[in-house]
Amino acid sequence: MRFETPLVPAHLIRRYKRFLADCRLEDGREVTAHCANPGSMMGLAEPGEKIWLEPNDDPKKKLKYGWRLVDHENGHFTGVDTSVPNRALRAALIAREIPELAIYETVRPEVKYGENSRVDFLLTQPGLQDAYVEVKCVTLSREPGLAEFPDSVTARGTKHLGELTAMVDEGHRAILLYLVQRTDCERIALAADIDPTYAAAFEAAQARGVEKLVYGTRISPEGVWVNVTESQLFMQKR
Repeated sequence: MRFETPLVPAHLIRRYKRFLADCRLEDGREVTAHCANPGSMMGLAEPGEKIWLEPNDDPKKKLKYGWRLVDHENGHFTGVDTSVPNRALRAALIAREIPELAIYETVRPEVKYGENSRVDFLLTQPGLQDAYVEVKCVTLSREPGLAEFPDSVTARGTKHLGELTAMVDEGHRAILLYLVQRTDCERIALAADIDPTYAAAFEAAQARGVEKLVYGTRISPEGVWVNVTESQLFMQKR
């Protein structure tokens, strides 16, 4: 998924009210950017960090910049916009680049299911079980090479696990796909110390037949793509 507008570098001044970030552009101007990330962004919102913003000239948008990336300045990036993984994954699903799901021809996003929820993707193919796919954006890393989910308590995530389990009980496939939106990790684990309820719900869902997939991403100031050329990230126990 290529960014619609070329990104511009900046440095973070502060993130506040979850969805706002004051930033300093290279020419010294200070701007406020939209931060499309409801999580804690642990380790990613330190003042002074190099970041990348996407400018826009949409008259309907109050803020003229969106915060897209953290630049770790060592060749690695983290994507902080939690809407990006779904757009990148949709492109990969339509191109049938995810081997475990390539058999499905029809990809429908945001389909109602469960109790007042929408599944990220419903995949269908005549003669096959429908596949309900929930996507989780992973950005937390507290030790080198290891990504973790979640970065804060997620009652919504726990609810999704229950709804995926219900789809399995109805005879469908249900897949939880963790998309690691950072380039410096090759392993992933559940952050059970942050949300033990979610971790327990994950184990219960797997025992009932909910499938797990983990994919990394290729990230640069040009865009974010699902890394389908390499094997899945290893998921370890904590």
